[in-house]
Amino acid sequence: MLRKTPGSSARWKSLGVAVSIVIAIVAIFVLAHALRHVDYQEVFAAIGRTRPGLVALALALVATSYGSLTLYDLLALRTIGRSEIPYRIAALASFVSYPIAHGTGAVAVVSPIIRYRIYSLRGLDVVEVAKICFLTGLTFWLGNLTALGLSLVYEPGAISLIDYIPPAVNRLLAAALLLGIAAFLVWSWLKPRSIGTQRWSVRIPSGPVVLLQIAIGIFDLGAAALAMYVLIPPETHMEFSRVVVVFIAATLLGFASHAPAGLGVFDATIVLGLAGEDKEPILAALLIFRFLYHFLPFLIALSLFGVVEGTRGLRAKDSP
Repeated sequence: MLRKTPGSSARWKSLGVAVSIVIAIVAIFVLAHALRHVDYQEVFAAIGRTRPGLVALALALVATSYGSLTLYDLLALRTIGRSEIPYRIAALASFVSYPIAHGTGAVAVVSPIIRYRIYSLRGLDVVEVAKICFLTGLTFWLGNLTALGLSLVYEPGAISLIDYIPPAVNRLLAAALLLGIAAFLVWSWLKPRSIGTQRWSVRIPSGPVVLLQIAIGIFDLGAAALAMYVLIPPETHMEFSRVVVVFIAATLLGFASHAPAGLGVFDATIVLGLAGEDKEPILAALLIFRFLYHFLPFLIALSLFGVVEGTRGLRAKDSP
């Protein structure tokens, strides 16, 4: 942990806010420019032509993606030594926190609060919940960055429309990214590691667990990207590798923007990276995916969190 100088924290926060605002503004401009000549009647017609079986398959893949997310919390609990917490509690905390936090755009604030409200019922304190949030974030970024690196090595030109970097340079950057992740894997494998200070220290997962984290992250992202892919009409002749690269970039930029559910940023990246002259089929697939992956889980998570809070209130009322 770096020692903070006076005002350094405020400067980093200001820089982060500025970067998020710039990403959001650029994305909105790009999206508005890309949608100028879109035939929205054709977009809704394309939604109507989407076969129910494909929508059901996409929904199953979304459920698979969210199911793998629950393993993030389970691994984090095992890492901090709270293996007595049952899987159903880890699954509840993971599923409830992710859609609500991401849907509001305040992941760093909302996710720890929701997790604490759930885990505190099982005796976890604020420090333990903070460690869980750190470790679940580590799993997310390891999986996403590894998937991005691997897909860019295979398909470096897929993201050139987004970052305006030649495919050869994209491939070199992807190789450097994978080398960095490999170095972290080796570093964690050699001996037990921890970061932080004496007052607040978190143990880094061992090498095999880090490898498992990466596998879970890739699986989670792959299921979500595949859900998007199956909704794209076959006449677009879209390659899955291209969808994966653009989807990862859209996801990471959406998180970086702190916009609710990456609104505008995620969409602009998908349209810019996947849609050519015929944007209507991609927009139709994007709208269906948005409903299945963001809106529907958000409503379910809110309902479940309401049940948790309602149960907590009843217990407090009944207690002497």
